[in-house]
Amino acid sequence: MCVKASRESLKMELLADVSLLPGEERITDKDIIYICPFSGAVKGKVLITNYRLYFKMTKRFIYLFIFYTDTFFRVEKMGGASSRGENSYGLDITCKDMRNLRFALKQEGHSRRDIFELLFRHAFPVSHGLPLFAYVSQEKYGDNGWNIYKPIEEFRRQGLPNNKWRITFINKNYELCDTYPTVLAVPFKSKEEDLRRVATFRSRGRIPVLSWIHRENQAVIIRCSQPLVGMSGKRNKDDERYLELIREANNTTKLTIYDARPNVNAVANKATGGGYEGDEYQNAELIFLDIQNIHVMRESLKKLKDIVYPNVEESHWLSSLESTHWLEHVKLVLSGAIQVADKVSSGNSVVVHCSDGWDRTAQLTALAMLMLDSHYRTLRGFQVLIEKEWISFGHKFASRIGHGDKNHADQDRSPIFVQFIDCVWQMTKQFPTAFEFNERLLLMILDHLYSCRFGTFLYNCESARDQHDLRSKTVSLWSLVNGKMDIYLNPFYTPESGRVLYPVASMRHLELWVTYYIRWNPRIRQQQSPVEQRYKELLALRDEYLKKLEELQLSDSSPSSRLTNSPTPNTSTPSQQYAHLQTPF
Repeated sequence: MCVKASRESLKMELLADVSLLPGEERITDKDIIYICPFSGAVKGKVLITNYRLYFKMTKRFIYLFIFYTDTFFRVEKMGGASSRGENSYGLDITCKDMRNLRFALKQEGHSRRDIFELLFRHAFPVSHGLPLFAYVSQEKYGDNGWNIYKPIEEFRRQGLPNNKWRITFINKNYELCDTYPTVLAVPFKSKEEDLRRVATFRSRGRIPVLSWIHRENQAVIIRCSQPLVGMSGKRNKDDERYLELIREANNTTKLTIYDARPNVNAVANKATGGGYEGDEYQNAELIFLDIQNIHVMRESLKKLKDIVYPNVEESHWLSSLESTHWLEHVKLVLSGAIQVADKVSSGNSVVVHCSDGWDRTAQLTALAMLMLDSHYRTLRGFQVLIEKEWISFGHKFASRIGHGDKNHADQDRSPIFVQFIDCVWQMTKQFPTAFEFNERLLLMILDHLYSCRFGTFLYNCESARDQHDLRSKTVSLWSLVNGKMDIYLNPFYTPESGRVLYPVASMRHLELWVTYYIRWNPRIRQQQSPVEQRYKELLALRDEYLKKLEELQLSDSSPSSRLTNSPTPNTSTPSQQYAHLQTPF
């Protein structure tokens, strides 16, 4: 009886220190065996909530780990009732964040049936008619992250509207294009009927619109989708005239059109009614950037996952990494963005598109803007960039990530946004003082890309978000970020407003982002930079001295000290007196 009581008390103790989020509810708990890829089978207890899975070992002082169930890519049964071998009966869980989980259960009495059904139900709520956790969460924050991006304010920051470009609300009800935002910037000379005619000749109605303008030379970045040329080589005079208006807006000699696709892919797209701008577009040059499609990127990341988790094979590491082609794809995306940024910086307007203008196009425009505009390299500016180029302009987050959807074989899934954040990380490595934010922000963004805790990355476009009342019913990720900004700040940041960044897009200078891709492998330990560690120590030392100074000043200003000290008080604070203090390396 005492043994049974002690076991029950241990179970209660294991669950007692689990801190749930507001709105998170316990569903069930169960004794289970975790098949750790690094240390073997471990007995413990699993707790499943409507949002997360917790596992804690039964041994004292041993760790607890937590998974967002929304990061589960696939949940499968392992073995059968007649399976032989220790720990051969249980569950296999594949995650979207480069991890796998394996649990073993007792074979008698269908012991895994309940836990499998519960996990499957809460890991894939959309497939079971349940709300995503973002709609259930009751978290409250002081900062409303939904206010971080306001299109009109962002256009004004860029100096728009002006005598060349105007703001149009033709899409206010999503009638022109259901995947575009409601506020668009178009050539001043264009008319609303022109825009409607152009929309009939662009895939998904995604017409060429201004996304960014250079304040000095007035060159612009235009984004859109492919023209609907087809096998017969259709022409559209309205579309040709419209691109000519874009060229004339800043007197660009030739309008450069960057097609993100390989040439052969663009030609193949003609068979499905798509295509590219041909010789009929006068005063324009077309350049293909050779970036592969979503299917190639998905397979590349899958290969990368296979070599980093759970085992990293040291003897063939470089050849294994090369075989994934992941860094090669990162290089091509960065190289394309550099070409866009360089062309605009030299005073020439550009048009950027891929097939539908919501994957590779977003990568290229956002990275080019990051290179050209230092505002986007600040903590808040980077949030605006993501909201504008990715969320507002309709990157298909729901389709690419599969939030709450059990269909893991869906061919629409692809790590396009992950690849973009990887490119940003590569830039922060090459320019360590140019970004106000640090690596922790990038990791946190990718974690919550999958977590469904916030509404920020849900759905495919603005119209779908409006339809589901996203802003009123969920919390923005930026509410969390801006409520504790200090932990996301780069201590080496040096503002340089006019500087254009040109990263080196060479395989010799690109690195695998170990802190993200291999962070779950305990055998790969990331060391903090000695310089960064020393810098933080010096900052802490400075704060300590300033605090002592403040205490001394307070004691000097006490009534007893005023009787003996000079009658002229020093009213400035230590931080004012030592505002010029520079921490040496």
